[in-house]
Amino acid sequence: MKIVVLCGGLSTERKISFSSGTKICGALRARGHQAVLVDMFLGLEELREDVLAHPEQLFDSLPELKPVVFDGIAPDLCAVRASRKWKDPSIIGLGVLDICKKADMVFVALHGLNGEDGRIQAAFDLLGIPYTGSDYLGAAMAMDKITTKRLLKPFGIQTPAWKEYHHVTKDQIPSIAAENPVPCVVKTPTGGSSVGVVIVKEEKDLESALCEVLKYSGDILVEQYIEGREFTNAVFLDRALPSVEIIPHVGGYDYSNKYVAGATEEICPGRLSEEKAKEMGEMALAVHRALGLRTYSRSDFMVDKDDNLYFLEVNTLPGMTPTSLVPQEAAAVGISYEDLCDQIVQDALRYAANQKK
Repeated sequence: MKIVVLCGGLSTERKISFSSGTKICGALRARGHQAVLVDMFLGLEELREDVLAHPEQLFDSLPELKPVVFDGIAPDLCAVRASRKWKDPSIIGLGVLDICKKADMVFVALHGLNGEDGRIQAAFDLLGIPYTGSDYLGAAMAMDKITTKRLLKPFGIQTPAWKEYHHVTKDQIPSIAAENPVPCVVKTPTGGSSVGVVIVKEEKDLESALCEVLKYSGDILVEQYIEGREFTNAVFLDRALPSVEIIPHVGGYDYSNKYVAGATEEICPGRLSEEKAKEMGEMALAVHRALGLRTYSRSDFMVDKDDNLYFLEVNTLPGMTPTSLVPQEAAAVGISYEDLCDQIVQDALRYAANQKK
């Protein structure tokens, strides 16, 4: 099968997306697929004119996959923008849509804004391009933590108490700080990989945390701080997988700790009672279904000292890097990485076939 693995893009998770995409592309090739890795933002601009004119030839002469080493540093997106030779305002790079139209399937390996927020999915829907993962509506709802919280509240899913602020300006920061007790967690609603998340434990640090998060968006989420153990629980093909308990060696489960090998201890299945593990799996599945998500998702949770379970957020395109959690959960039930990638593609094919009926 001819597959474009779409990664990179223009978000704070750009580097992580390359790591996911490269591993996915290798797994699909190992299964006999003609998989080509494509950067959504830079596109095919470095290729010859004849390849740009007929990008389908890449499926017959697969480009080499270069190893990706994650450095733990967020990308300089201004530098990425400046590096693009094709000076067009589109987030979608030169030749990207052309090669996607020639593919049998696009494996979406993007993370964060412009990839996980439903916009590229909506474009593919309009163009009739089949793709993996959730559709534009589920992706858009899940990407916004405020929208997710609002939608899940009627379902009885327990989530930390929160206050939301929209179109915030810097002069409003003191009044926002004054009405929120600490400890708390300050978040940008559409961030990912713990970028734009600050845990505040002292009152003197709250204003600076709000200013830091304001750099990412004019909308701010201030959430109750839940002290306890952190878990994640994936859903795959409408069933909950075993949870993973996450224990960072130093600090919290931040951008660097998530993707640097050995930075955290990850226990799968997580250390939970049978009853609590069942409750977490059922909650992850309830979130997946309530938002209308497809194929796979990964929900993050906290369990406090009294064994209360709190849903934090859901990821519609969870990481597929060498240190990612969904592959670990799948492996715990006997699904290899190659099988996982192939089954994601097969489920997307089934969905695309049903849409044509």
